[in-house]
Amino acid sequence: MDIRRTILWMIFSFSLLLLWNNWQVYRGQPSLFSLTPSATETAKAPASAAADHTANPASIPTGSQAQPAAQAKVPTPEAIPQGEQVHVKTGVYDLTFDTMGAQLVRAELLAYKNQEATTGILPWAKSLLGHKPPKDAGGPMYLLDDQPGDMYVAQTGLVGAPQGSSYPTHLTPFTLVGTGPVVKGDTTEISFEATSGNVRVVKTFTLSKNSYDIHVRNDIYNLGTEPIDPSLYLQLTRDSHEPPNTTGYYTTFTGPAVYSSEDKFQKIKFEDITKGKASYIHKADNGWAGMVQHYFASAWVPQQGVVRTNQALALPGNLFAIRTIQSVGSIAPGAHKTVDAQLWTGPQDQSAMRAVAPGLDLVVDYGWVTIIAKPMFKFMIWLHSLVGNWGWTIVLLTLIIKLIFYPLSAASYRSMAKMKLVAPRMKHLKEKFGDDKAKLNAAMMEMYRNEKINPLGGCLPMVVQVPVFIALYWVLLGSVEMRGAPWILWIHDLSVSDPWFILPAFMMLTMFLQIKLNPTPPDPTQAKIMMIMPLVFGGMMFLFPAGLVLYWCVNNTVSIIQQRVIMRRLDHEKKALASS
Repeated sequence: MDIRRTILWMIFSFSLLLLWNNWQVYRGQPSLFSLTPSATETAKAPASAAADHTANPASIPTGSQAQPAAQAKVPTPEAIPQGEQVHVKTGVYDLTFDTMGAQLVRAELLAYKNQEATTGILPWAKSLLGHKPPKDAGGPMYLLDDQPGDMYVAQTGLVGAPQGSSYPTHLTPFTLVGTGPVVKGDTTEISFEATSGNVRVVKTFTLSKNSYDIHVRNDIYNLGTEPIDPSLYLQLTRDSHEPPNTTGYYTTFTGPAVYSSEDKFQKIKFEDITKGKASYIHKADNGWAGMVQHYFASAWVPQQGVVRTNQALALPGNLFAIRTIQSVGSIAPGAHKTVDAQLWTGPQDQSAMRAVAPGLDLVVDYGWVTIIAKPMFKFMIWLHSLVGNWGWTIVLLTLIIKLIFYPLSAASYRSMAKMKLVAPRMKHLKEKFGDDKAKLNAAMMEMYRNEKINPLGGCLPMVVQVPVFIALYWVLLGSVEMRGAPWILWIHDLSVSDPWFILPAFMMLTMFLQIKLNPTPPDPTQAKIMMIMPLVFGGMMFLFPAGLVLYWCVNNTVSIIQQRVIMRRLDHEKKALASS
């Protein structure tokens, strides 16, 4: 009993520590457990470093084998002319290109809105903390942006120029080809060109009307009298800020990632890059390199079958870059070569991403429960096709899972019900033996044997179900389909917290009811801690996504009903035996 009490006190103390830590994170303070700067600290980084939009091309491997060779001369920020911004709009995008390097510097996703609640208790509570809604609240969600303190851009360029010459990079001024975007049916094309030294590059971005897959073509012309051997780099640069509306009450990965058929999906933490401890595949002839955050991702997909070098590095101004560099090969004087690539910038739509490149759908990372979560997600998609509402899909999925596991749950509840029936006898034994723990434990074990009760019978069947419910948790947390999806009445977005806190309050109530239905711990201290736990964990749910809280509410409600039914059956069986 002393060990159990100690463990419960440790759990309780750690829960309080988590609550304090998450409250600090919510207020913009650094996390007690984080090795990365807080949003407040990061915002203080010099804007001049971010305004460069750049990772130094001079540090990129070059040459036919992507080995260190000649370096490109990097212009200083003062020498870079102000670029012109060009806007392109499709059915899903509102994109902004900068003629400085022909960079993609802003991507607004028209199908997704900036999440900022305007009704309910949460906005009122935030206002008390001094929170002001962003000016673009309710407008299109942006994934890429080039503002200091919110940097996230897509870049390309050439390196490998001989000493004394240069190739066009993402720091080279480009000019718009023609008068602007050209619409051809369901596709839109926009091209930029630049000449540096004896090399001319034409970048053409082709966008489909309703797709987040951007085709990028680099046409490289040798205008000189000697052969050239450039390398093309495809790069994503961003700061380490967490995405907007990130809460410390649950964690999702933000940072670079690479995929190859050899080493599969590899996430790279910002702090590992800073410390030089990042581990990932550096050379491959397949795969992709990208940046991942909750619900969304950007990724460069080079030509498959061509050897390339992957790099993840830290830059000044709290910036980080992930890039892939491939050799273009020798280009004779007067000749040109074309290098194609694909750029995904959008939601983590697993089916669409899978069609772009193998392994791209793995940005939705379910961890060690992937083998369970993947089929569960497909089944959830099928359920949604029937009911047409993600809230009711969550309800149905939870009910089906509870139905499948009913035999195990029934065994667990029967064991707990028997424990509750012998609770008065346990209390009597405790009063009889007092502080004599050895005699008390021996008497309790004797009672368990006589009554055919397994003390672990209530736990073991539940342990079997844990991986399934963890998988369901990650499916609901990681599915972009939840973002902006309504349920009923006051729930307009299942991916944000309940604005009126109705679901979290209901969940706390169900947790209290479950505790009342379970056997009361013989130790009064344990009993008090058990009564406090709904306040601790239920309180954390106030900032969890409504979809997750809905799942827990349904799960708890069904568990209570199942437990009541089983306990009544046991009562009837007991009365029947007594009457016979």
